[in-house]
Amino acid sequence: MAETTESGSKQPSGLVAADALAGAPRGVGGAADPAPARPTDRELVLRIAQRDETAMRDLVDRHGTVMFSLALAILRERADAEETCADAFLQAWRTADRFDPVRGSVPGWLATITRSRALDRRRARNRRAEAEPEVLESETGRTEQSPESPDQRAESTERSRLVQAAMSELPESQRRVIELAYFAGMSQSEIATTLNVPLGTVKTRTLAAMKRLRDALAPLLREEVA
Repeated sequence: MAETTESGSKQPSGLVAADALAGAPRGVGGAADPAPARPTDRELVLRIAQRDETAMRDLVDRHGTVMFSLALAILRERADAEETCADAFLQAWRTADRFDPVRGSVPGWLATITRSRALDRRRARNRRAEAEPEVLESETGRTEQSPESPDQRAESTERSRLVQAAMSELPESQRRVIELAYFAGMSQSEIATTLNVPLGTVKTRTLAAMKRLRDALAPLLREEVA
């Protein structure tokens, strides 16, 4: 169920699990109905523009790992990366009706939003870091620094290493489709043309790469639950 903001617009009330599947209708004779075709990214965005929360959940499930990796690579702080991703997907929810497939793919669109949000957050964080010593100096007559503790530096370094390693350990063929989709903003058809491979091959490589990234970043994702 969606929540209504003060402005009257709706936003997703959390990325809820599809627990309704347990009560899904069965086919004749007790056999399960054939699984529906997997919607394309474009179809998901069209449904999100109609405020379909299930489509929003599917979009996050499909692209959230790579968006988190992108934000973490820029910010090097898990909490900041998580907030940035939440902000980015909320922006996608609010602006889905303005997505233009002529200008790029859905992954490229999401990456642009996430990168912009992450850079904004990093700049704001840097401005705060520069302002804090000035405040301390004016109040105490001396400048004090509040550097990261050794543990914090170690955590930041480890998180950055995990993201970089996750990308570098992908087979070249899989890493290439991720780079073209999320950083060059190409559609899967355009990637197939660029790499001169069948469209089905691009889809297979993308799914395999996403699974590898999820597995490689599992330690980071578990920290949130712990």
